[in-house]
Amino acid sequence: MSRVTQGGYVFSTLRRTSLLALVVLVMPLAEAAGIPVFARRYKVSCQLCHNPVPALTAFGEAFAGNGFRMSANEPARDTINTGDPLLWLPSDLPLAFRLDAYAQAYAGGKAATDFQGPYTLKVLGSGSISRKLSWYVYALLLERGEYGGVEDAYINVNDVGGKEVDLMVGQFQLSDPLFKRELRLMFEDYAIYRARIGDDPLTLTYDRGAMAIAEVAGFTVTGVVANGNGIGSAQSNRHFDNNPGKVGMLRLSRDLVDGFRVGGFGLLSRNSSDGVDNKATMFGADATLNRGPLEVNLQYVHREDDDPAFAGAGSTLTRTDGGFAEVLIRPVNSRWFGFGLYNLVKADRPYLDVRLGGPAGIQRYESATAGLGYLVMRNFKISAEGTWDMELEKTRWTFGIVTAF
Repeated sequence: MSRVTQGGYVFSTLRRTSLLALVVLVMPLAEAAGIPVFARRYKVSCQLCHNPVPALTAFGEAFAGNGFRMSANEPARDTINTGDPLLWLPSDLPLAFRLDAYAQAYAGGKAATDFQGPYTLKVLGSGSISRKLSWYVYALLLERGEYGGVEDAYINVNDVGGKEVDLMVGQFQLSDPLFKRELRLMFEDYAIYRARIGDDPLTLTYDRGAMAIAEVAGFTVTGVVANGNGIGSAQSNRHFDNNPGKVGMLRLSRDLVDGFRVGGFGLLSRNSSDGVDNKATMFGADATLNRGPLEVNLQYVHREDDDPAFAGAGSTLTRTDGGFAEVLIRPVNSRWFGFGLYNLVKADRPYLDVRLGGPAGIQRYESATAGLGYLVMRNFKISAEGTWDMELEKTRWTFGIVTAF
């Protein structure tokens, strides 16, 4: 997405935008003191779990898998001694805030700039309820100028029945067992995960349900049951799911050799509208290669919907294929990092909706992104990226900051 276009006028505009972005965005947002809640709780640096924020290190992945604890069986920490062994009450409310702000420039026949600070303001919290129970909440106080609502919100149960089985119940993303959208380093999204086909609300983003993760014969096995209609508000009858259908998803992954992981998944869904059903199936494969400072992530997804427009008689099967290739460069002991992302999603009918705020009813989305970032502090980073939308033949330049406190 970083193709150069439109000559000197655009370049001069981008130079002015980049300077303004650094001046306006890198302003006093909060006192930096390491990323709470976890850094404060354990009195460690953010780099133990992140490289850079929000991407996870191997230790950070294990920490999250333990219910955001150093050990799944660690004793109560920073709690009030109530004298009741059945009450782990935190001495302080374990909350943190994250602020994202951007400035963007668009080029495609003409140039335009847009200051987007703040773009999002998030509140995050996590704590232990017992040795095996923990909670995690991630809410958007502000998103694109409006109240965003709660996104991630779940209870985590470690080692169910004394086995290597973890359970999550609540709100999460269906793509979390694949690649976590909230941990990506670039502004550009993983398009295939947020792709919507026709009028069916099913995507691989946020949903309500339960997820179980187990280690079986060297494989990580993940099973998910969810509503399949996102995380919108309840209906007048107080039901969140607007039809009896559910999503069932099964994923297997395995490390073949050190630094090389492969995985695959299958998904079945049924949603209804005015008595008409759409049955959707998905399957896909993914891989991750880690070699020193280089990480390569690959994702492929195939989807079939038998009636995504809920048209009833005369409906036609719609096939969608897509995926992404992501490259991360994070040199050891360096505060600089680089990233690249290629997206491709295509449908055989004009039912595809994937652009944020863009037109629906398209058949293809293809983009390429490249960027650089720098850690000013462990919890304050700046970045710049360019995205080329190949279908619209437009360039978007994004300059931003992410900080947490």
